Amino acid sequence: MIPVTGLGCVCGAGGTLAACMEALFGDGPGPAPATRFTSDLPAAYPVFEVPGFTCDPRFLRTSGLLLHATREALRDAGLAPEDLPRARTGVIIGTTVGCALNDEAFCRAYRAGGHPGLEPMERILRSNPAEALARELGLAGPCQTVVNACSSGTDAIGLGASWIRAGLCDIVLAGGADELSRITFNGFVSLKITSEEACRPFDRDRRGLNLGEGAALLVLEAPGTRRRARSFVLGYGSSCDAYHPTAPSPDGAGLRRAIAEAMGGLAQAEVAFVNAHGTATPDNDRVEALVLRDLLPGVPFLSTKGRTGHTLGAAGAIEAAFTAACLELGRIPPSAGFCTPDPALGGAEPVREATAFPGGVALSSSLAFGGNNAVLALGGPR
Repeated sequence: MIPVTGLGCVCGAGGTLAACMEALFGDGPGPAPATRFTSDLPAAYPVFEVPGFTCDPRFLRTSGLLLHATREALRDAGLAPEDLPRARTGVIIGTTVGCALNDEAFCRAYRAGGHPGLEPMERILRSNPAEALARELGLAGPCQTVVNACSSGTDAIGLGASWIRAGLCDIVLAGGADELSRITFNGFVSLKITSEEACRPFDRDRRGLNLGEGAALLVLEAPGTRRRARSFVLGYGSSCDAYHPTAPSPDGAGLRRAIAEAMGGLAQAEVAFVNAHGTATPDNDRVEALVLRDLLPGVPFLSTKGRTGHTLGAAGAIEAAFTAACLELGRIPPSAGFCTPDPALGGAEPVREATAFPGGVALSSSLAFGGNNAVLALGGPR
């Protein structure tokens, strides 16, 4: 068991983990038309932006969001930044487009034959999320950015826990971060998996996902730490369907393997709930619901993307933070957006209202382009 001693989160649901949890259990924010970029598409395709966030101009917004979440997580753990270089501290962060070459103004000026200043390129080169965080904190331990599509955040936490188990680190800062941009927005709209209205995970009338942005960070420590553990990483599973570049295997074979690996020696009866990937796309929700029905019948599950949107490489970390917080609370929020059961899901449906649960183990799952599947098993405080 790897103790989680600090949690931090920022996304469309709120600027701190506490604010996010309040939004999940309350009415929460809904998606709205993007304000940070424009599009000439005929429909608005609403998104979940982080409102009022101002980024350090040295960094891309992704790294700015990550630094924001990290400060909260370190305060939560009772760690000062100067404590970290004295320990064997590693950094591992998941993202998808967090350090892509996406400065449109620079690219337009260059393609027009101009000679724009190189500051935008220097900012991009400074903004590899894991490197940026390690540099800001003066850390020289293992450092890795995981780019594994929408399972990146989950993979980062699982791999970070393995660094501690292997004796490489005493502390690992593990999480995920991603920002919204016009390139990402237009790309997902082109794939025809983006909804023109608020997303409805697992609902019969779901029309696709809403994009979002954000970051979350978990402070992982070696067993025996004197700091209070808010949660524990109990297991991690990862697999690939090897079926299709963007669609999950219809039989969910890869997800089944990832769940089995994450659960290890855990019994089905120990699992109190599942924080599902639940994007609100027809294929993802059908496969995920059928797998949960088969492997964990009767176990409550939910999607939180109705309050956050799909934050891509940040999603797994944000949802792991939510899962840990729910284990502390002993209850899960309603699955926002769900209203009408879908007959194609074989009777599986997420929780409609806040639900208390016994037990102290939960799963958080992520499915991703490329056929990736990643699952974390988390335990509650003891």
